Amino acid sequence: MRVLLSTYGSRGDVEPMAALAAALRALGAEARVCAPPDAEFADLLARLDIPMVPAGDAVRPLVTGTAEPSTADPAGRTAAIIADQFTAITAAAAGCDAIVATGMFSVAAAARSAADRLGLGYRYVSLQPTFLPSAHHPPPERPGRPLPAGPADNQTLWDHDAASMNALFSAAINAHRASVGLPPVGNVRDHVFTARPWLASDPTLSPWRPTGLDVVQTGAWLLPGERPLPADLEAFLDAGPPPVYIGFGSIPIRPAAIAARVAVGAIRAQGRRAVLSSGWADLDAFDDRGDCIAVGDVDHRALFRRVAAVVHHGGAGTTTAAALAGAPQVVAPQIADQPYWARRVADLGIGTAHERPALSIRSLSAALGTALAPPIRARASEVAAAIRTDGAAAAATRLLAGAA
Repeated sequence: MRVLLSTYGSRGDVEPMAALAAALRALGAEARVCAPPDAEFADLLARLDIPMVPAGDAVRPLVTGTAEPSTADPAGRTAAIIADQFTAITAAAAGCDAIVATGMFSVAAAARSAADRLGLGYRYVSLQPTFLPSAHHPPPERPGRPLPAGPADNQTLWDHDAASMNALFSAAINAHRASVGLPPVGNVRDHVFTARPWLASDPTLSPWRPTGLDVVQTGAWLLPGERPLPADLEAFLDAGPPPVYIGFGSIPIRPAAIAARVAVGAIRAQGRRAVLSSGWADLDAFDDRGDCIAVGDVDHRALFRRVAAVVHHGGAGTTTAAALAGAPQVVAPQIADQPYWARRVADLGIGTAHERPALSIRSLSAALGTALAPPIRARASEVAAAIRTDGAAAAATRLLAGAA
């Protein structure tokens, strides 16, 4: 069996697809990943010997503001993305039996149209539950389409969300479908998500509560094995007590120099050493006191077992890696699904949620002080034992068996 995995977004969108590709290969299938052409994504897939098909613009320059700004209107940009991604995905899917899609909605819509055009099986996967319609939680805010003011049940809000998604995407999606000989669709959101989407998140960290949508929760898709840590990081870890890791992934917190001083200052206020992840904000150590080391791309699973706590932005991948390692967490959410993961960490008792997006040494140090308390460390160890590591294998097995 040959499978194309399509995604567009940050590392949190690409790495799970790499994990699924590795799991498919372990079962004797062929898999390739259609992803943004960022060098770090190419390196990730090359390290796993997984074929990559670059599609679209590099994401990091778009997120960090270093790319040339687009002169097209939003509708024009959406139409161009759908057309370009459809062309790339259709070519990449040659000889494939199925397409699995996640990431930015317009790209997933292009993947769905490619599957329809080629007559291939199609699966949509969400990496966290709050973007999937449910009676148990409201929808996210859509650009320029605020949720109705005043009291409303979740079903009413999700009906509003479907209308919002149609307003944002229907014209571009259906115009493109017509151009390639496909019939129009009414509810574009549900057409892309399907009636039985997959949910690639851990049932302990983010349980799906049954509702009208028939969701298949596989567990989180984790990369196989672990990479050795860099020699200088190993030496730093061995030179003293467990440090606190702090990083914000693909969030370009600005100004970077102040963000680094706040991050490290909060850790020092607790009398701890720091491992500072540079991330897409390009954070760096700002003095030579010797109690802080700046790192780039390192294996979180290997590192997090050796730290006193993990302070982060609340990405699904970082939250899962810290939970699996049994490390107490401080989540300082900024956008998208990150407030959800902050709440889950707090509700599970495995860490604390920083109340505001803006960070200060005082507020971050206070949250860290709470997370470092022995009861939270004990609870984090308890929850770690319940985290599944077979999510990618479970999804690969289901896909090869032809199960929806």
